[in-house]
Amino acid sequence: MNKGIARGIFAGCTAAIALSLAALPAVAADKQVELKFAHWLPAQHPLAKLGFIPWAKSVEAASKGSIKVTIYPAQQLGKAPNHYDMARDGIADLTWANPGYQADRFPIFGVSELPFQFSSPGNGSQALDAWYRNYAAKEMKDVHFCFAHLHIGAIHSKTPITEPEQIKGMKIRPAHGTMAQFVTLLGGTSVQVSAPEARDALEKGVADAITFPWHSIITFGIDKVVKYHTDMRLYAATFVWSMNKDFYQKLSADQKKVIDQHCSNEWAAKVGADWGNDEDSGQAMMAKLPGHSIVKVTDAQRVAWRKAAEPLTAAWLAKPNNSGINAQEALDSFRKALEKYNAAY
Repeated sequence: MNKGIARGIFAGCTAAIALSLAALPAVAADKQVELKFAHWLPAQHPLAKLGFIPWAKSVEAASKGSIKVTIYPAQQLGKAPNHYDMARDGIADLTWANPGYQADRFPIFGVSELPFQFSSPGNGSQALDAWYRNYAAKEMKDVHFCFAHLHIGAIHSKTPITEPEQIKGMKIRPAHGTMAQFVTLLGGTSVQVSAPEARDALEKGVADAITFPWHSIITFGIDKVVKYHTDMRLYAATFVWSMNKDFYQKLSADQKKVIDQHCSNEWAAKVGADWGNDEDSGQAMMAKLPGHSIVKVTDAQRVAWRKAAEPLTAAWLAKPNNSGINAQEALDSFRKALEKYNAAY
């Protein structure tokens, strides 16, 4: 073929391709949005390193930078008990909330706070999240539910505690509303302060003991004011990542897909395991600290604790709720989820 003719054909093809590409609609990149993520823990808390920051980085990577996550720790945007409402009202776009800080407001979710239920934080978080997804749209309809997870805690005190009768007359900072009811049931006084304020309450004698996860005792400096730690998986504190509905609705389809992939049961299990196992590791750390004692509990004493907690389940079933959810059905399905995920204590 004549070289001139060949060059002409090539030039013509190139021009045709350019014209056809120009005729195609432009594919616009998603507009960058900032996701304001608020929590009330210290910036260097293990959950920040194991949960909040990895989640934020994963969202940014998956969205190719179109979702920029800015984290506001340490109650910068509001007090710990207000974080659910902060997501509802758009003060933050995403918050980490402890529903138990507002006792009886979310009664169905509250079943997760009953004592002696969870054997492990990872499996427990997966079970909790899978179960509550069936109820969140009714009970937490003010927000876009992201996921739920938990840690498991014990009782830490200024004097050794092995039996439920010892709680009578004591002042105890509970992890949430259900633990407060348990303290009252046992004859103690509940001291209502948030986690960041707990050390001060113990140091000033406002409280004698605290229900708290193991590693956070060290993180919050509470190991300076309590020396005895009862070796018993007493309770779980359960948490919800709540997103502002308007923020979610304004995202593009691709951005919503990224959020949906990160508001998942898989992420609930991952955060629950990574943080929960780190919290549990604090027991071994505490055992090595000078002046601290891990208080062992016998099988008979564990049975006594469980029996003492039984009225809490009956009280939970009797609580009114405005969600239209049947409490007995919710309890039965919750227990089935614990069994399914091998999370029952």
